[in-house]
Amino acid sequence: MASKELRTRILDALGRLLEPIVLLLLKSGITWKEFADLAKVKFVQVATNEFGIRGRPTNASRVAILTGIDRRDVRKLRAVSSEQPAFAPGFMSKPTQVLDGWFHDPDFRAASGEPRELPVSEGDDSFAALVRRYVPGIPHVAMIKELRAVGAIEELPDGRLRALKRNYIPRELTGNQIRLWGSVLEDVGTTLEHNLMRKPSERPRFERRALSLTVDRKALPEFEALLAAEGQAFLERMDDWINAHQVDSSAGEQGVGIRLGVGVYHIQDRLLRPPKSGARVARKNG
Repeated sequence: MASKELRTRILDALGRLLEPIVLLLLKSGITWKEFADLAKVKFVQVATNEFGIRGRPTNASRVAILTGIDRRDVRKLRAVSSEQPAFAPGFMSKPTQVLDGWFHDPDFRAASGEPRELPVSEGDDSFAALVRRYVPGIPHVAMIKELRAVGAIEELPDGRLRALKRNYIPRELTGNQIRLWGSVLEDVGTTLEHNLMRKPSERPRFERRALSLTVDRKALPEFEALLAAEGQAFLERMDDWINAHQVDSSAGEQGVGIRLGVGVYHIQDRLLRPPKSGARVARKNG
């Protein structure tokens, strides 16, 4: 088991990795509960697949020991297939709970079945009453601001509110964008894990960075143009090599290839504002 100091460093590094991931999840309307449920499933899946003896899946008892998850829960989580959602069925973010109630609760629907246009705070059929029913403790004014910001509701000239969407999604992404994001994170994480945990007999995988903490921000456009040109040229050379070494998939066992490639990415902190005079400089990683 790692020492206390090492565990602290690992968790700190994990926290840095999670910051951009959590930012994207929040912008996509994914809650901490859905993330936590998915993490629990993945702990069980990885422990099952990677820590068995002689290629066999790890038994439930050892998975429980490795992950800290109760053995009964391990058995249940193993039954979750890759096609099923890893989060608890029916769990919704608070804004989605409000919208769902608006679309389905008879007290807030018109005779046609559509969500009624609601006054903000007057009466038992107001938006404030809707919020109190489905997410008590959340100020209805704050909920209005959030739902309006993502285009889920609109305010009519007479001050009433109209529902436009059934779900709360701060930033809608396409399926291809999501697949690309997941694939890139998996590739980078797999390379780093290999380099950190490889056996002495295994070769490290190439992973380097060109980085400075004191670049003139005025040079950013020049950097972007240089990276676009040089990065594209490098990737095209690598693409030519990769294509020249493809196997013939019709050649039986001789035609079994491996997934192999390289990625180039722009490194830049999210915070672009210069620190105030006398303030601490934001953390940078070398």
